[in-house]
Order: sequence, then C-alpha cells, then structure tokens
Amino acid sequence: MTMRVDNHSSCADCGLPANRGVAECQMLFDELLALHFSNPLYFSVHRLLVDTYCLQHPDRGCVSFKSLAAHLAHMCWSLERGGSRAVPSEAIRRWVERHPHLAKPPIPRSRGAVTIGDVARASSPAEHHEAVDRWARTTWTAYAPLHSVVRQWLDQAQARSRST
Repeated sequence: MTMRVDNHSSCADCGLPANRGVAECQMLFDELLALHFSNPLYFSVHRLLVDTYCLQHPDRGCVSFKSLAAHLAHMCWSLERGGSRAVPSEAIRRWVERHPHLAKPPIPRSRGAVTIGDVARASSPAEHHEAVDRWARTTWTAYAPLHSVVRQWLDQAQARSRST
C-alpha cells in the first residue's frame, strides 16, 4: 500500500501522519480487512487487528463499556494467554453482556507509537503477522493501567465457562 504523508497532519487517535486524519486510518483499516478476507494467509491475525484498531481509535471502536471490555479482553487473551480456545470469544461475549452496568474505565491519551500505517507497509503474510503483533503489543502496553482489571474479567469469564 502506498500512502501520501503530510507531516503537518495526523490522526488525532493514533498519531499516524495522515492527510485526512482518522478517515485515512479508516481507509487503511478497510484495505487490511479486505486483504484478510481475500487471502487466508493473512486472516490468522484478524481478531488482533480489529481489537488493536478499535483500541487505538476508541471514539469509534470502544464507545461503550461493552465494546471496550470486549476488545481489551480479546487482546489480553491473545497476547498474554496464548489465545487458546480455553476461553473462546463466546465466553468473553457472554461475560461482557452480563455486565453492562460496569463503568467504562478511562482510556489512555497515548495508545502506542506503532500505528496501522506500520502494518500497511508489510509486504508479506509473515511481515504482516509480525507488524500486527508489534502494533497490538504497543497498544496493550499503553493500556497498562487497565491490565489488572482486564485479567480479572478474563478470569471471571473463564470460571463461568467452566461452570456452564
């Protein structure tokens, strides 16, 4: 993907140097989604790509407690717990659905130095996977103040999935 960059403009959410701000980030995201759905070699990091994009662009991707909690829980599950099927997405979804009353925690102002632009520059499936992982890890690190609560949510989801 080629990207024209105007160093005087950037995305207000992630900091990507971009002529059209968030709209340009959305365009890159849409192109990467199309790549995932058109080439199965890219799809294995699809969930992580979506979660990372939403967490870096929370005004669009994490409007409610439920959406923020779901993206954080899936990211934590992928990065810290190996993403195994022991607590599938359905268990996380059920936990989030049962807790709409919880207050949405504050979103960090800075959400990582790696952006979707770094992912868009990858030229092979292997580079793409590495770029998505690096992007997700820097975003997850930016959310460090929420790590302990997200781990508790996962523990609760896992305990609930074992009892059903």
